[in-house]
Amino acid sequence: MTPRPDVSKERKNQILDAALAVFARLGSHQARMDDIVQESGLSKGALYWYFDSKDAIILGLVERVFAAEIGDAEALVAADGPAGERLLEFARVANREFRQFQSLMPVVYDLAALMVRKRSARDILSKYYQRYQHLLAQIVQQGVATGEFAPVDPDTAALMMISLFEGLGFIWFVNPQMVDWDALIELPMRTLLDGLRQREG
Repeated sequence: MTPRPDVSKERKNQILDAALAVFARLGSHQARMDDIVQESGLSKGALYWYFDSKDAIILGLVERVFAAEIGDAEALVAADGPAGERLLEFARVANREFRQFQSLMPVVYDLAALMVRKRSARDILSKYYQRYQHLLAQIVQQGVATGEFAPVDPDTAALMMISLFEGLGFIWFVNPQMVDWDALIELPMRTLLDGLRQREG
């Protein structure tokens, strides 16, 4: 007998895509699980098999975005070229991802509320930041090893980069008019890189 294919990832993405459409149409607070069931075309039992609540769906959406961002950072660690240029590319990728986040802004606000209420949400975000810090620190360490950067603590430098973009992102979520990504996204990183670069004497 041929084993049945594992469709769990496909079904989860189907539900998450449906949730995004419902959240965009109704707002995340007004959206009901029944609305997501109808949008997905799946049965209520199938939806609850994968996600037992709207909070679980919100965490699923955020985890999916984080997985894509981590994949981008892993590719930059493995790429060739100067560390500084790869970190600038990280800034450009962050620019694109924050723009994509615009449709997820209601979900982001819900995530913030979830973090207040649930330790599990804080744990997910903490693991994401730790992984991101580890990957960016590897790029910084590569720059130190080649002499491109002065001897610095890679973890501290990586945390500074994360804080830079998360801070801009938070301001953008609160007041989008304050943050012009085209004007801002590379300037802060270039300024930080100037401080990291090795100087003769």
